[in-house]
Amino acid sequence: MNSSRVKRASALGLGRAVLFFWAALAPAYAATEYTISLVNPALHLVEVQILLPPGTPQRELQLPVWNALYQVRDFAQYINWVRAKDRAGQPSAVRELNKSRWQISAAEGGALVEYQIYVDTFGPFGAQFNSHHAFLNLAQILMYPVDARNGPMIVRFSALPEGWHVATPLASTAGGESKEKFNADNYDQLVDSPVEIGTFRESGFDEGGAHYRIVVDAESADYDLQKTEAMLHKIVSAATTWMDDRPFDSYMFLYHFPPGPAGGGMEHSYSTAIDLNAEVLARSPEALASVTAHEFFHLWNVKRIRPQSLEPVDYTKENYTRALWFSEGCTSTAADIIQLRAGLLDEGQFERGLASAIAELERRPAHLTQSAEDSSLDAWLEGNAYYRRSERSISYYNKGELLGIMLDLAVREASHGQASLREVFQWMNQHYAKQGRFFPDSEGVREAAEAVSHTDLGWFFAKYVSGTEEVPWNNFFRGVGLRVVEEKTTVADAGFVASRNFDGPMTVAAVTVGSDAERAGLRSGDTILEINGKTVGQESSEEIAGLAAGDTITVRLRGRRGADHELKWKAGSRDETIFDVKDLDNVTQEQRGRRMAWLKGEAQVRQEPQPR
Repeated sequence: MNSSRVKRASALGLGRAVLFFWAALAPAYAATEYTISLVNPALHLVEVQILLPPGTPQRELQLPVWNALYQVRDFAQYINWVRAKDRAGQPSAVRELNKSRWQISAAEGGALVEYQIYVDTFGPFGAQFNSHHAFLNLAQILMYPVDARNGPMIVRFSALPEGWHVATPLASTAGGESKEKFNADNYDQLVDSPVEIGTFRESGFDEGGAHYRIVVDAESADYDLQKTEAMLHKIVSAATTWMDDRPFDSYMFLYHFPPGPAGGGMEHSYSTAIDLNAEVLARSPEALASVTAHEFFHLWNVKRIRPQSLEPVDYTKENYTRALWFSEGCTSTAADIIQLRAGLLDEGQFERGLASAIAELERRPAHLTQSAEDSSLDAWLEGNAYYRRSERSISYYNKGELLGIMLDLAVREASHGQASLREVFQWMNQHYAKQGRFFPDSEGVREAAEAVSHTDLGWFFAKYVSGTEEVPWNNFFRGVGLRVVEEKTTVADAGFVASRNFDGPMTVAAVTVGSDAERAGLRSGDTILEINGKTVGQESSEEIAGLAAGDTITVRLRGRRGADHELKWKAGSRDETIFDVKDLDNVTQEQRGRRMAWLKGEAQVRQEPQPR
C-alpha cells in the first residue's frame, strides 16, 4: 500500500476537494457524482464523497438495506460517520431519519456529503477491501439521493494502491479522461455493476458478435485461464444460440478462486461475479461450468425476463415475489440444458443430478405443506435456522428446477413435441423483455407455456406450483422412456441435515436428537466450512451421502457467533428411501427420439412424409 497516496487523498477529502468539485460543477449538470477512496486496507475502511447538484433545500439519502441476497442485511451498520457541506464549503446539518436514511439541509445550491464505511464481507454477495484487493457490490456502500435515483450517476475511484487497476462493466466517461471514472444512466444501473480493483489477471474473446471479458483474482497456480476461456466459449455459444438472442455487446465474467471459504455467484445485467474455492475447483472443475451457466442465463431470466413483483426494486424493505421458483429454479433447468448442448454435461450426469434433486425434495416433509410459490415468498426467512428445517420449508431452487423439467415435458406432451421449455423462454423474451414489460409472476409463465403449447395448463400450475400435490414423476418421464425407481435401504447417518441454496453457504438446518453429532456440539445455524478436510462445495452433499456407518466425520465450522472451530464424531445409520432415474424396460424408438430432443433442449423436428 502506498501510504503517501492515502494521506494525500484524505487531505483532499477534508478541504481542497470541495473547491475542486464545485469549480467543475456546471449549472446545468444534473448528475450525482461519487468518489470512492480506498483509504485504509488494514482496517477495511473506504470513504465516500457524494456531490449533489443544486436542487431542493433538503435532500434525503438512502443506503440500501439489502442487495444480492434476498436477506435484509442493513449495510448502514458499517457506517462510522456522515457529514455534509454546502456550496460555500460550510458544514450542513445531517439528520438521521432512520437507521439507513439521512436528511441533508441547506442543499439548494448543491452539497458535498462524506461518510466512512467498513467494507469486509467476502464473496460475490459482499463488498470487501483489504491489502489484497477490493471487490465492491456498490449498493452496499453507496447511498442514493431519494429524489434523483433515476438520474445520471458518475463514480470515481481514488487512492488506489500502486499497480492496482479497475474492472467493471460500467462505461468509462466520455473522452476516456480517467481509467478510474465511470458513468451510469441511473442508480439501479450503477449498483448492478460489480467492481474489482487490484492486480487481477484479464483476458477476453469474441463470440457471435460480442466481446467477453474474463477477470480473475486468484493465484495463477490455482486455475487454468486457457481452459476457463474454452469453457466460456462453449457456454456463451450454447446459451445465445438456445435463446436466439444476445442482448449485449460486451459481457464480463469476474472470478475469485480463494483458498478459504467461497462459493456461489451473483448475476448482473452485463456481468457476473463468481466465487469458487481453489480446492473445490481443482477436484471438481465441473462446478465452475455449472455455476457459470446458471449465472450467465440469468442475464435473460430475472435480469430481463423479470417478474413484476420485483419492480421497482425497493431498497428500504423486502421485495416479495412468488416467482423465484421460475427466476431461480428454472434458471438451473436452463443451465443444465446449456451444459448438455455445450458438451459439458452428459446424459448420465444429468440423470444422476435429476435423481439427486428428486431425492432432496421428497426427503423434505415440507414438500407436502409449502408450495413453490410460498417458498419463493418466504425467501426472506432463509437466514433463520428453524425455517431451513426439512419439516418447515423446501427450496425454490430445488423444486423450481424440477418444475422447469416437468413443465418442459408437459409442454412437449401437449404440443406433440412441437414446443418445449426453449419456446417458453423465447416467448417470454419476445413478449416481455423486448417489450420493456415485466411478467405477472406465475401467471406470466403459464401464459407463455399455454401460448406455445396451445393447451390449458392450469392443472399443472394449480397442482405443483401454487399447490403441494405429490408429483407423479413417472407420468412425466414416461414419454422420454425413463422412470423413477425408489428403494428402501440402510444408509449412513451423519446426524445432521444441512441446506445449501445454489449460491449460499452450507448451513446446518437440523441436528438429530441424541446423535453423536449433537453430543459433539453441532448446532442448528452453524455454517459448515469443511467436511473431512475438504472445503464445502456443490458436491459436498454427495460426499456426505457416500459415507458408511462408523466413518469418522470431521467438520470445521463457523458458529452463530462467528468463531471457527472443529468437531469430530462417527456416522450412525438409518433407513432411507433412495431414488434413481432409469430407462423403462422397453424403450421405444419414439421415446428415444423424444429423449434426444429433450436433452438437446429442442422441440422435435416434424418429420415430413418420405416420397414413395
